[in-house]
Amino acid sequence: MSSTKKYRFSTECVTIDNPNAGKDQYNSSSVPIYQSATFKGMNGEYDYSRSGNPTRTHLEHHLAKISSAKHAFAVSSGMAALDIIARILKPGDEVIAGDDLYGGTNRLLGYLKSNAGVIVHHIDTCTPSTVEQYLNKDTTRLVLLETPTNPLIKICDVKDVADRVKASCPDAIIVVDNTMMSPYLQRPLDFGADIVYDSATKYLSGHHDLMAGVVVCNRDDLAKHMGFTINSVGNGLSPFDSFLLLRGLKTLAIRMDRQQATARIVASFLNKLGFVVHYPGLSNHPGHDTHFKLARGAGAVLSFETKDIKTSERIVGSAKLWGISVSFGAVNSLISMPCLMSHASIPAHLRAERGLPEDLIRLCVGIEDYEDLIDDLENSLVQSGAIRTRFTPAEENWSSEIGSLERIGEERAMAWEKCSMFEEQPTVKAASTAETKKEGGNIVVSAPGKVILFGEHAVVYGVTAIASSLDLRCYGCLSPRSDNSLSISFPDLDTDVTLEIEALPWKAVKNAHDDILDIDHELVAALENHFPAEKFNSKARGAIISFFHHYMSICYNDRRAVSFSARSDIPIGAGLGSSAAYSTCVSTALLILAKKVAIEHTHNATHISHDGRRFINDDIAKYVNKWSFVSEKILHGTPSGIDNSVSVFGGAISYSRVRDQAMINLNGFKSMKLLLTNSNVDRDAKKLIAGVAKLKQEEPEVVKGVMDGIQGIVDEAVRCFNDKDLNRNVLLNGLSELVRTNHGHLDRLGVSHPTLEIIISKLQAYNLKTKLTGAGGGGCTVTLIPDDYDEKELGDALQKLQQAGFDTYLTTVGGSGLGYLIEEYNLEKNTQSTNEEESVGPFTSVFSKDFPTNELNSKLRESGHWVFV
Repeated sequence: MSSTKKYRFSTECVTIDNPNAGKDQYNSSSVPIYQSATFKGMNGEYDYSRSGNPTRTHLEHHLAKISSAKHAFAVSSGMAALDIIARILKPGDEVIAGDDLYGGTNRLLGYLKSNAGVIVHHIDTCTPSTVEQYLNKDTTRLVLLETPTNPLIKICDVKDVADRVKASCPDAIIVVDNTMMSPYLQRPLDFGADIVYDSATKYLSGHHDLMAGVVVCNRDDLAKHMGFTINSVGNGLSPFDSFLLLRGLKTLAIRMDRQQATARIVASFLNKLGFVVHYPGLSNHPGHDTHFKLARGAGAVLSFETKDIKTSERIVGSAKLWGISVSFGAVNSLISMPCLMSHASIPAHLRAERGLPEDLIRLCVGIEDYEDLIDDLENSLVQSGAIRTRFTPAEENWSSEIGSLERIGEERAMAWEKCSMFEEQPTVKAASTAETKKEGGNIVVSAPGKVILFGEHAVVYGVTAIASSLDLRCYGCLSPRSDNSLSISFPDLDTDVTLEIEALPWKAVKNAHDDILDIDHELVAALENHFPAEKFNSKARGAIISFFHHYMSICYNDRRAVSFSARSDIPIGAGLGSSAAYSTCVSTALLILAKKVAIEHTHNATHISHDGRRFINDDIAKYVNKWSFVSEKILHGTPSGIDNSVSVFGGAISYSRVRDQAMINLNGFKSMKLLLTNSNVDRDAKKLIAGVAKLKQEEPEVVKGVMDGIQGIVDEAVRCFNDKDLNRNVLLNGLSELVRTNHGHLDRLGVSHPTLEIIISKLQAYNLKTKLTGAGGGGCTVTLIPDDYDEKELGDALQKLQQAGFDTYLTTVGGSGLGYLIEEYNLEKNTQSTNEEESVGPFTSVFSKDFPTNELNSKLRESGHWVFV
């Protein structure tokens, strides 16, 4: 293999020479894939692909050329490359390695230490004098260096270390992991390294569509040893992967130019915000000067510290363009927390000893437009509470440049972790800054409806159910009064109730003194007498009793005069969780009023979809959910807990009453378009459930078969939701088939309805798969809509349904959970009611019956800054 360099690097990358000129009979411009395990004949150049393959030979020749090396080997992965090198070691040999290493490297060295009698010293190899202290002329066999290190991006002076090692231990082998730089930016062989290896999965390939490792060297003895080992163990790179790697190498220079240019912008952005940023391209990096003595660029990997693990988790979870993944070097940008991912195999105590911060975030910059990457990163930082925007709601067209952003200091960042119940009697701290809502202002909350995608009825018999939040929401507004009265208003149900606070049956309250999270049955009975059934419709009466039960239990020691109004674009009584959304709104508003939870304003939050993000923390959400479940028990008797949990937490959950952990978040769930069709047929859920129980008693084998079938559907759906690599169209088409099959099982249980079957039939004509949801016997159907479904076809389908008298709701599933309006604007202020003694706040028009239901969501979402679970 020739090491002569004829052209500049980018030209050399594209120009792939033929090491066996004239042997390709067709003179192909792209190296052929010799997808053959064996070759005919005797004494030929190739006989078995484990020992050699023409495609791999082309690749190795090309790698040697662009690395200015005499020898190059391509193997099955970066760790396979290190394994081949490490087989030079014998029992008793000593290895000096860094203390900031890739987790897989650390794991392999640990294995050699425990099983092969090799002595390993993990030290700071970025300080040459420290390396010198560990050198032993008789036993030091290998010095393993990374530069930059992963993930702290420390810089090792390869030349200085090599000089010291050769002076003391001339037989020691100096090995450098050059994965982060590639031969384009750094060539350690030029500075005294004996062997250089790369994980070619990263920059050399550039697309994360193959696994490969590369080893280059100039010493014949080392090359002979490694070549023998590769042939013996058979981990040479396959012909097809060799072809892919050759193709990726052609664009190495142009990719890395784009990636490191953007990385410099990203690093500068974070640096100006005051984060501790690890990137050698910054002039304040302690290894900046040393790095540029060895390298011609800073690379495209950087890391930064937030000083708070939870904040880091929120940042990573909020990213959209930055994919959450281990590895780096692809054209796509990636974000990760090394201590939870790539370096999780290193024990926590060792990470601490080596100075690896648990809050560290690593960014691997791709080739996307830098402005989009900065926008996405900025949004993640804002949503996590790491930074805030310096602007006022009145300022339109505000700039999101660095000047309009500021870092939230460590003390303020920690306030996020205080957004929870305190130890014994949790209290809320009302907004304390000029930007937060004033004491005594409106408390505006919202919660989503829900849909059961799979598992209705079967859940009662231990089968798992999958439920998801809807982008249809209930909104509640709690406003102060000044007349010692309470009022509750349901414009959608034509219901208003006003009464004096002391007129309530306070003597019946039993649980409030101990903050017991369960129904106060005596209080419920007293309230049922107070609000007799003959004076209220059943839906409104249950909601009234639930509100006053919670008000009297939660606010027993702080009986403030308030008005509560609730509105919803969730169709009431359709089985879409309108009662659970209402229960969540009531519980949240009253817990904030009574200062039992705290949701502090630490930045100007913006409305976002769920997508794994969090602001209102889990402690608050869990506490609210307990109260919401109590409200659901008042409204329904024995609820499963699915509805209120989805309403509080958003996203999607799987629920099984026979698991130790009944509810599990489906974190891989992807937001999807959904058509809900309301049959407008009343349901008798108790009768339907009783019918299934009777069928089970009469035909147990039939019901068991149905239950097993539904469980299989649920298992497959969960697998799909958790498969991050699954193509979205494949996912939606597969789920649609599961929807169709699930409905067949439910129909066999006798819980469908002729009207539902009409809806299903009409949508089947448009090749859309539909099933009932909830208890059945009326209520709603659900239909998943593929992303690429023709808009005209969908419009025609909706028109046909509406002409047949059905109400349709085109929405999405998988959105936000509980929401809280932390700062209000854009609505009329100081609206006064006809009662001069009553202050109703600025949301009068929106919470009135005259305001259109279909505009409720958009109006309130734009009413100020919301934060969500």
